[in-house]
Amino acid sequence: MRILVINPNTTASMTDKIGKAAKIAASAGTKIIAVNPKDGPPSIEGYFDEAFVVPGILAEMFKAEDMDAYVIACFDDTGLDAARCATNAPVIGIGEAAFHLATMIAGKFSVVTTLARSVPAIEHNLSKYGLSSRCAKVRASDVAVLDLEKPGSEARQKISVEIARAMAEDKAEAIVLGCAGMANLAHQLSSEHGVPVLDGVACAVRLAEVISSLGLKTSKVGGYATPLVKQFAGHYAPLSPGLSKLR
Repeated sequence: MRILVINPNTTASMTDKIGKAAKIAASAGTKIIAVNPKDGPPSIEGYFDEAFVVPGILAEMFKAEDMDAYVIACFDDTGLDAARCATNAPVIGIGEAAFHLATMIAGKFSVVTTLARSVPAIEHNLSKYGLSSRCAKVRASDVAVLDLEKPGSEARQKISVEIARAMAEDKAEAIVLGCAGMANLAHQLSSEHGVPVLDGVACAVRLAEVISSLGLKTSKVGGYATPLVKQFAGHYAPLSPGLSKLR
């Protein structure tokens, strides 16, 4: 099985971290290919940044060959719906994957994300997925995404402090880490706090394997229908529907 894991931002060190987490989670025989677009923001922190990354996600999908599934490694599930329109193969967002798995191992979970500006997008997704009632709270740890890439930063400590608050104040029974850049922290934080701490990258890879192995495809009836063939103008011409060889 071949899974393309797309980090929608342009920070290569984060892509490497995400790729390592994905490979650790993957089953024997699954090949993980981790990529990021060359154009766009170095991190995704809020709605403005999100607007610039969807074409890059689709471009990386179009460049890849013979993929059995795709993982969008941004916790906001940026571009997820558009990506599902582009292929019959399963496309899994790390936010949606982590939310669903959290509901299977805990009555209530809290999300610990990066900056406060990311909270509304996560809350919107929880509502969209019908999981708001299972999430006790979405918490910001006041950690900039790129601080997760800086050795010696206080990022991990700030996240740990917020987890402790979630357990004490929210009565959270599990914690979902709200950023792909936190993928390498889950196991250590789970041991430290004594509750399940979910990394969306690992969750998404495993779900992608299961869905693909069951022979399930993305529905092409309704909202995820194959895009109508048309010629896009200018810079987006290579992304014109009908040119892609995605299955």
